Amino acid sequence: MTGKLYYLTSLGAWKRHAARFVHSHWIATETKEVIDDASRIFAVVDADEGAHAALEDDPEFETLPHPLSDRPLSDASRGALTPLGIGQGDSTFAAAEALARIHPLLRHRVF
Repeated sequence: MTGKLYYLTSLGAWKRHAARFVHSHWIATETKEVIDDASRIFAVVDADEGAHAALEDDPEFETLPHPLSDRPLSDASRGALTPLGIGQGDSTFAAAEALARIHPLLRHRVF
C-alpha cells in the first residue's frame, strides 16, 4: 500500500531516494537562477511505507504534519516556505493548496 506525505528537503537528497517513489512532485522554495542539488524543495511523495520510513530516517528530510491534521508547520519549515507565501499558523494542507497554484500536482487529493 502506498501513501502520500509532504517533505522539505534538498533536490540532491530527493534524487537519492527518487527510485523508491511511485510518484513525486516538488517545487523549489528558493528563487535562484540555477536549481542544483543543494536547492531546497517542498515535495509530495507517493511511496510505500518502507520508502517513507527511509525518508524519516534521513536527516536531510523534514516530514511535514499530515495534510489532514490541524497541526501548523514548524517554525523552520514555515521559514523555508515564507518566500512562497506561507505564513504563521499555516498547515501542510494550506501550504499544499497555496503551492498548487504554481504546481497543481502538489494539491492534496484523496481517492
